[in-house]
Amino acid sequence: MLLKDAKILIGDDSILARKQLMDLLTSMGATKFIEAVNGKDAVEKYITDKPDLVFLDIVMPIKDGITAVQEIIAENPQATIIIVSSVGTQQQLKAALEAGAKDFIQKPLKPAQIQNIIATIYD
Repeated sequence: MLLKDAKILIGDDSILARKQLMDLLTSMGATKFIEAVNGKDAVEKYITDKPDLVFLDIVMPIKDGITAVQEIIAENPQATIIIVSSVGTQQQLKAALEAGAKDFIQKPLKPAQIQNIIATIYD
């Protein structure tokens, strides 16, 4: 699958963070986005929209990113989830990876980080 054909779910309670990630991914060819404002919203949209790729913040209201990862992986063990967080401690990042996230990116976002992860997934 090409990035331009992928449905991408971005779960972050910051509209600015979602927009920055969408802008970066758009510059790489992505065109289909689903936005979620918290972990609960992300899980619900994952189940209904079946995205190909998921980016999740760890610290979100209602349901945190680690819990959302666990629930998405329970729904689809093959889900491709990338954690994007500015406040993730080593313990939180380890928990997210153990829950089933494939990788993590530290905020502030750097285009090279996103490109490396996309290349790993889509090349």
